[in-house]
Amino acid sequence: MSERRLADLLAMWRVRAFEEKVRELRLAGPIVGSVHLCIGQEAIPVGACDVLEPEDALFATYRGHGWALARGVPAERMFAELLGRETGVNGGRGGSAYFTAAEYGFHGENSIVGAGAPIACGAALAGRYDGSNRAAVTVFGDGAMNQGAVHEAMNFAAAFSLPVVFVCENNRYSELTPIADMVRTSRLADRAAAYGMPGYRIDGNDVEAVRFHVRDALEVAKENGGPTLLECMTERIVGHYIGDAENYRKPGEMDRIRAREPIARLRAGLLADGVPADEVDAVEARARAEMETAAAAALAAPFADPATAREHLYA
Repeated sequence: MSERRLADLLAMWRVRAFEEKVRELRLAGPIVGSVHLCIGQEAIPVGACDVLEPEDALFATYRGHGWALARGVPAERMFAELLGRETGVNGGRGGSAYFTAAEYGFHGENSIVGAGAPIACGAALAGRYDGSNRAAVTVFGDGAMNQGAVHEAMNFAAAFSLPVVFVCENNRYSELTPIADMVRTSRLADRAAAYGMPGYRIDGNDVEAVRFHVRDALEVAKENGGPTLLECMTERIVGHYIGDAENYRKPGEMDRIRAREPIARLRAGLLADGVPADEVDAVEARARAEMETAAAAALAAPFADPATAREHLYA
């Protein structure tokens, strides 16, 4: 049991260390442009991707680095993409918010809020005809639940019993505004009933809970049971974007968040169960060393050739 939990801890630390290195590089200058980090939300991608099959299609938001890593995309190629290097997963063309790695089942990020939901419906519908038995997982934030495209996607998926798992990462803020100030009923999972599909609010900081519910939703989807909405409750330890002053935070809020974030919780649980502290701490050291090595290799790669900017474009 502890081996599985240590593996989960390593997977989450890989995401955390990657994101912290990205923040360092963005503030220092090598990474440019808008960057959104998922620090504090690591349990959701780690738990969900653990039960995805190779043929399943994953569609993330612009806060999707952790999802790509958990799906198996190599860290060095991800760093290279964010750094605009030719060794990046998209040759340095996609940057932080638009990269994709279809060979790993990661079908890209999207900076249009909620846009991944209807695209996931298309992937699920295609799987009905190509014999792949593919399920599609689409990830979005709590603010995207108020987007018309997400409403239409959920209705379409339910009406046609498509194998889609809708994963809402509810970090309690729609950009800089509390989601509770934007809706009358803040329990977003309850909306699923209106579409005729199951909806569950789960602890998104518990990697095992995420794994259990996503596995169950995938089984339902692949047995022609239709879509499921999972509202995964979590919190950002960082701002909405790099440079966010976070003036909207209440006094003491960050202290409470850090006490219940997924890595701190799992670490405390392992120590309470008698796993030696040096063994637990070695997991963090391993993840950080891996990301330092990957970032160094990416930084040493040549920049993408601007003359190729119009290649691989489709309309």
